[in-house]
Amino acid sequence: MVFQAIIKSIATGNAEQSLILTKRALAQGFSAESVLEKGLIAGMDRVAEKFREQRVMVPEVLMASRAMHAGLSLIEPLLTDVERKSNGKIVMGTVAGDLHDIGLSLVKMLIMATGLEVIYLGVDVTPKKFASIVKKEKPNILMMSALLTTTMTVMKDVIDELESLGIRKNLIIIVGGAPIDPGFAKRIGADYYFEDAFEVKAFLEDNITKLIPKKPLNK
Repeated sequence: MVFQAIIKSIATGNAEQSLILTKRALAQGFSAESVLEKGLIAGMDRVAEKFREQRVMVPEVLMASRAMHAGLSLIEPLLTDVERKSNGKIVMGTVAGDLHDIGLSLVKMLIMATGLEVIYLGVDVTPKKFASIVKKEKPNILMMSALLTTTMTVMKDVIDELESLGIRKNLIIIVGGAPIDPGFAKRIGADYYFEDAFEVKAFLEDNITKLIPKKPLNK
């Protein structure tokens, strides 16, 4: 079965096979939605389970996510209907002074499959840039990452900047990274903290309709 082969290609981090098999599944007449859910996402779910059981390490997860992304590149253009585009918008980036993006890149790759629009700002993003993009794009969610103890306080600077401009209200702020914990997230005024990318993905899949109300079609 082609779906099982796709799952295996994701689990083994084989991006080339993932691309070939995704193309084959579409050629066989399977819908983009079924290939996404029963192949690509199912493959990443298998990797997520192994990661939680500490049977795979971060580099293997990244290889798997890139394999999923290879297949997703064929699927995404077929999923651009009105409903998916209205699923919501996320702005994400690593805070100023921090050049680490492995964790956030993984988050981006995983949540792109949920139908959310992702605006990825990369690394070393200043509070003013975060605020400027939030003001311009009006996202539903802002995600910030920090991997250094020396940069984690910048998250509070970002939130302060948003509040000073009056654009903090109705914005869901999610933070994460090695030095971050729930207590720190609460102290700086963030809404949610997650330990890893799979937690973020599971949370969004379970709660997206509660967090982001559907907009009327005539707006």
